[in-house]
Amino acid sequence: MIDEELAKQHIRDLIEFAGDNPDRDGLKETPDRVLRMFREMFRGYDASQAPQITVFDNGHDGLVYDGTIVDKGHFYSVCEHHCRTFFGTYTFAYIPNPDGKVLGLSKIGRVVDYCSSRLQIQERLARDIVQMLEAALGTENPPLGMAIALNGRHMCKESRGARKQGSMTSVYLTGVFKSQPELRREFLEIHAVSHSSEK
Repeated sequence: MIDEELAKQHIRDLIEFAGDNPDRDGLKETPDRVLRMFREMFRGYDASQAPQITVFDNGHDGLVYDGTIVDKGHFYSVCEHHCRTFFGTYTFAYIPNPDGKVLGLSKIGRVVDYCSSRLQIQERLARDIVQMLEAALGTENPPLGMAIALNGRHMCKESRGARKQGSMTSVYLTGVFKSQPELRREFLEIHAVSHSSEK
C-alpha cells in the first residue's frame, strides 16, 4: 500500500506539472481532499465495501414469477484511459428461474454503484454488474436470462481530444435475452424509451 504522504506529494507534483503553485491558499489542502475523494470514488476495489445482495426464494410471498423484471437508474464511473468521468443511465432486466431466487430490487443499484467505483471501461462495467448479480442468485437454479444496457457520456471525449458531445451504448446479455431475438428486442425497446425520457 502506498504511503499517504507520498501520495499527497505525487498530487502536489501533478498540480505543479499543470502549471500551478501547490502552496497557494486555494491548493494547500487539495492533496488531502483528492485522497479522500479517491477513497470514496474507488471503493469498488475494497471487497469489505461490497454490497450485501439480498435474495429471496421465488414464490416466498405466494407468487412464483417468471416474467421480466426491470430496474433503471444512473451510473457514474471513471475511464481507465484518461481518468475522466463517464456517466449516464442504465436499464437492467432479468427473468428469474421459477425454482430459483429473486433479487431485492434496491440491491441492483448498489451493485451498479460498487462496480462503477473502479477505473473502468463501459463494456467491462456492463459485464461486471451482470456477473455480480448472477453470482448472488446462485448456480443451482440460475436466472433464465439477464440484460443490461448503459448509455454513457464520456468526459475524455467531451472535454479533451475530439471535444464532441454524444453518448456511447453498451449492452451485455445472457441466457434467453441472448438466445431469443424477441426478448432482446423487447429489452432494447424498454431501454430506448427509458434513455430518451432522461434527456
